[in-house]
Amino acid sequence: MNKLSLPPQGKILCAVSGGADSMCLLHLLHSGGREVMAAHFEHGIRGEESLRDAAFVQNWCRAQEIPCVTGHGDAPGYAREKGLSLEAAARELRYHFLEETAAEQGCDWIATAHNGDDQVETVLLNLSRGAGTRGLRGIPPRRGKVIRPLLGLSRQEIEDYLEKNAIPHVEDSSNQSDAYGRNRIRHWVVPVLQEINPALQEAVGRTAALLREDEDCLSQLAQEFIDHFYDGESLPTESLLGLHRAVSSRVIRRLCRESLRMEQVEAVLTLAQGSQRKLLDLPGQRLRCEQGRLYFEPAAEIRLPERQLIPGQWVQVPELGLELLAEYGTEGGEVNGLFKTYRFKCEKIGSTVLCGGRRPGDKMRPQGRHCTKSLKSLFMEAGYPQAQRDQTLILRDEQGVLAALGLSTDERVKAGPDEPVLVIKIRQTGQEK
Repeated sequence: MNKLSLPPQGKILCAVSGGADSMCLLHLLHSGGREVMAAHFEHGIRGEESLRDAAFVQNWCRAQEIPCVTGHGDAPGYAREKGLSLEAAARELRYHFLEETAAEQGCDWIATAHNGDDQVETVLLNLSRGAGTRGLRGIPPRRGKVIRPLLGLSRQEIEDYLEKNAIPHVEDSSNQSDAYGRNRIRHWVVPVLQEINPALQEAVGRTAALLREDEDCLSQLAQEFIDHFYDGESLPTESLLGLHRAVSSRVIRRLCRESLRMEQVEAVLTLAQGSQRKLLDLPGQRLRCEQGRLYFEPAAEIRLPERQLIPGQWVQVPELGLELLAEYGTEGGEVNGLFKTYRFKCEKIGSTVLCGGRRPGDKMRPQGRHCTKSLKSLFMEAGYPQAQRDQTLILRDEQGVLAALGLSTDERVKAGPDEPVLVIKIRQTGQEK
């Protein structure tokens, strides 16, 4: 296993789920003479199967005389409490447990078993969501104390190693379900791409590495600008606008939040250009442009009133710096990639279409999901904090939600080719018509 990437020394805490990848990693570390201990975290998600995995890891480690620490959490409850998706909640709890355990046990490193196939799936999943270099750089080999020694190995190499060394493992039944986007990419997208390029893993890994270098460079330039120009409250707009767009966008994200959407970054830059608008509210923050400086202030509370969309007329949503135009047409198809155009099948919508904030109990059937979800659940899955939920524009008619901007459109109004549709166009206020 000469592809294994490890620090030269130090005690390692190995995150072990009991699956093939983590059992391979633990065995490699232990058999290679490294000082290692195992850490297993049970998320409280899969019931008896999850408890089975915990017992398996404990028993195997005991037989191999490997120290093992286990932890338990309530990921569903934590997700509800923090307004997170279940996946994000589980990840937060798991890493908190690993970091706490490493500190208590005097471990220098935390090793996780992400492999080359995971890297491919992560990059493709982020690409499907419209990510920039930050998302397309994939899983880093190291972040602080966390190391990923198996990124240079394929899942097949890992399975071959387990078979050769007679190492048992357990299977997570959720890995077979196509209910998760990552699994659909693994089962359906990756095989097609591997037919095109059998060396897909190496190619994606190389691309991710190059993009990590680019991202590090651009982020460093952004931080240097902040260190020089940011006074703790504001930035000079002339200096900000003089930057390359790749750097100025990172300055804005660092001073606001890394998860800002592209259109939100554009709205900040438009504000800095001295447009008619002097204020811009973002999730958790208010930006103000005054006398050549852009100020970053705590958020003002926002409530989105409902406004009727009348075909042929632009409707202003000043609270978000947006304007919407409804038009009739015959163009079907999907929402465009930037969520700036929505198309609703005419015969399925009511006579009154409104835009505004969410209402208690709002539900919809997201296209392609084949299930009804509450907006609250969709917000949790997307990891939206409270402020962002309050600022998400909802399109609705008398029957309910038509679309939640940036999230999804309801299945009932999906239009086919050449069917009469109501087209909703959305843009930042002040853009040319």
